[in-house]
Amino acid sequence: MNMRNTLTTLFTLCLLGLPLTAWSQLDRNSITSLTQENQQQMVPLSLKEAFPYYVSELSPGKYRINWVLAQGHYLYRHALQFSLLQTEGGDSLPVNYELPDGVQKTDQFFGQIEAYYNLLSIDLNLTTVPEPEAGLMIQYQGCAEWGFCYPPQRAFFKLLP
Repeated sequence: MNMRNTLTTLFTLCLLGLPLTAWSQLDRNSITSLTQENQQQMVPLSLKEAFPYYVSELSPGKYRINWVLAQGHYLYRHALQFSLLQTEGGDSLPVNYELPDGVQKTDQFFGQIEAYYNLLSIDLNLTTVPEPEAGLMIQYQGCAEWGFCYPPQRAFFKLLP
């Protein structure tokens, strides 16, 4: 029995020592690098946090859209489009607007583009009188500087009668 207890104790100690031996064989720099990468993974903001916008009526038939972009986020100039829908899902009618100059940059997805950062204001002039159920169709797309791009967005903003 004494020999059996000794062998059991020796076997148990060997099993307990194996994880320590394996751990000591790992490259500590690799472990630190993996831990830091997991801590630095970026999480995309929601659309409302990244690209909040507000629509205000300046006068009958004239509206202003203001974006207050989250830091490190930008909108594509080529993706901005606006139209009037007399009913949600109805035919698209033209809206007059001019886009301000943006920042020229090389984008990892579209190459040479013009982008808007921080604040963006766009004045819209309706080309026809809106009906009671009318709204603006606002189309845009943007990205975060760290490499996450949001899909193209289409939002219907109902105009107040």
